[in-house]
Amino acid sequence: MRLMLIEDDAVIARELLLRWRARGWTVEPCSSLATADRVWARGATGHLFDVIVLDLGLPDGDGMEWLARLHRRNRATPVIVLTARDRVADRILGLNGGADDYLVKPFDPDELDARVEALQRRGQMTRGELLHYGRIRWLGDEGRAYVDDVALELMPREFEVLGLLIGRAPRLLPKRALIDALAERNLEVGDSAAEVYVSRLRRKLTGSGATIRTLRGFGYALELSALPEHP
Repeated sequence: MRLMLIEDDAVIARELLLRWRARGWTVEPCSSLATADRVWARGATGHLFDVIVLDLGLPDGDGMEWLARLHRRNRATPVIVLTARDRVADRILGLNGGADDYLVKPFDPDELDARVEALQRRGQMTRGELLHYGRIRWLGDEGRAYVDDVALELMPREFEVLGLLIGRAPRLLPKRALIDALAERNLEVGDSAAEVYVSRLRRKLTGSGATIRTLRGFGYALELSALPEHP
């Protein structure tokens, strides 16, 4: 596994570096956002790293701003936030801002390892996948989805939900299966999260020629409109 570790606490960074290298993982440590930008720029393919571990309070800026810049270039590489910001509001901000997982300091190193490995597995499952449904294209290796040639502006979880729906379309995607997929990234996701992500995605698919139908008590189905829509 190849990791980028963006962490300015020298003690934490050294301990994780030694721990992960002992496991045979390749780690690129970055103590600032400027260093992270230089390291990322060396990856011409956009998949230089399997997972990014990101602190938020860096000496030259806020990690969430860096994450927003990253997502404008690449949405496929999973990111786990590792921070001392422990308020529920901070966690929500981080996850809604594009983080795939969020772990508060102080943390258990074994738990961090397990979460990193889970994100790597999810990344391996989606990379290289190309799904089509109607006018929608879902590209797992790019972390992007398109209607015709126009990119949809999706947050990571919306992108994941769309991939799950296309993979089953036009068949039913059980709500439980959707919740379980989301829970792999965040163990605290509840039933209402599925409805929130589906609702957001439904709005963003307006004009795509496809719509998400809700079957109360069962799940969701991505279906083509009776009359195809055209730009």
